[in-house]
Amino acid sequence: MLFMLRVRIEITGRSPDNLRNRLAQEIETILAAKAAGKVLGMYKVAGRKLLVAIIDAESHDELDRYIANLPMAPFLEVEEILPLREYEAVAEEMKQRLQ
Repeated sequence: MLFMLRVRIEITGRSPDNLRNRLAQEIETILAAKAAGKVLGMYKVAGRKLLVAIIDAESHDELDRYIANLPMAPFLEVEEILPLREYEAVAEEMKQRLQ
């Protein structure tokens, strides 16, 4: 299952050393998840403390555990999670309806 996440980063009032260590861990975690095919895309919204990610998870539970176990989890506010469908599957359904 594919999910689009919109996540706000909140670092105000946090220890710079703690933040630096967690950020280093987060970078490695995300890059490993990308290499494993779990994170299909991770983007920073220009000019905002906002990230957008496309995650491939087998279930809502797996997605929830993934987010909760991120090193930066204490600094993240998940604003939105949207389940996604591959467009090819949608297009095939529409073609069938049009016949």
